[in-house]
Amino acid sequence: MGITEDLTDALAKDALEAAKKAGDQKIVDDVAEVLNSTSTTAYEAYMTAVRVRRAVTRAHETLAAFKTKNE
Repeated sequence: MGITEDLTDALAKDALEAAKKAGDQKIVDDVAEVLNSTSTTAYEAYMTAVRVRRAVTRAHETLAAFKTKNE
């Protein structure tokens, strides 16, 4: 990946972890607002990383439930 994707993916990971720990998904949105006001490119890459990370997490949860069900 390029520097934009690397930086925003790391930021997305940190924001999602902070949101989970705090029980406040607004943290992810607040970071997005800061990026959107300063760099559209970074904002779009961050939001993509957030969506991908959330989708992969849900997919892993679905797979784990399927494995548990079929054991």
